Parts: sequence; C-alpha cells; structure tokens
Amino acid sequence: MSGQLTQDDVAHFAALLDAREASDRAQAERLTVDIAEVTAAARDIPADDEHDPEGSTATLERAREVALLVSTEKALANIAAARERLQAGTYGRCTSCGNPIPRERLEIRPEAPYCVSCAAKHSS
Repeated sequence: MSGQLTQDDVAHFAALLDAREASDRAQAERLTVDIAEVTAAARDIPADDEHDPEGSTATLERAREVALLVSTEKALANIAAARERLQAGTYGRCTSCGNPIPRERLEIRPEAPYCVSCAAKHSS
C-alpha cells in the first residue's frame, strides 16, 4: 500500500481484523474444550499405550489439538499487533524493511506484518 490510509481504509481493515479475531477466538474456545475432553477421556484409557491402540490415538489427538491452539494463540497475538499498527498509523508498512505491503496481501492476511520479500526471509 502506498501513502497514508484513508478513514475508509482504516475502517475496512479494522473490520477484517475483527472478523479474523472472532473466527480465531471461536477456534481457540473449541480447541480448549476439545483438549479438555481428550484429556478427560485419556484418564479412562489404560496407561499401556503400547497394547492399546486407543491410547496412542488419544495422545496424538491431544498433541494435534494443543499444536493448533498454540498456532491460534499466535495468530491472535499477530492480530493484536496489527491493531496497534493500525492505531499508530504504521499499518500497511513492512515492520522489517518499511516498504508498503501490497493491499492484496492485506486483504488476504490483514494481520501481516511483513511484505512478501521479508515474509519469506522471516519464515526460514
């Protein structure tokens, strides 16, 4: 994005962040409930996972759910950081190099802190 955001842009991206946050919060709540249920169910499964096929399934399911929850919590933190940039007037600029982040990228990932080039560098 080049230049300063208009009031309409600010409202638009704030709405995108609101929608993303609501979706991620709902997912975090579902995952928290699922983790609690799997953990409770695991108490009823014998500790001998080696001979009980359900034991390893419950353990793997819980690990998957925990990993998803951690990822969702990270996404929520990224949304909060994007809101701070929006309020500070730095939204739409790469936090690494300062170049504009293309509007198309922000439409898809409104929480994106990096331009495409810097995102590739930070993901390695």
